Amino acid sequence: MIMLTKRNHEKFLVNHLQIEHIECIPESKITMMNHDYYLVRESVEDIINKIAIYNAKVQDIHREISITDKR
Repeated sequence: MIMLTKRNHEKFLVNHLQIEHIECIPESKITMMNHDYYLVRESVEDIINKIAIYNAKVQDIHREISITDKR
């Protein structure tokens, strides 16, 4: 899950695996697989970066658990 900011400055979490697409209108419009959408303050680049950071953390945790289990 990644944390994003609505236009009214309210923070919320999004399951990035449920994002269907992101449009770059003056703000970023995130359309989910169920066709709900959110207008957020973060740029498309920021959203992609947040997803990449989250995925890297998940991979690190998985790798750490795998290494620990082998001992």
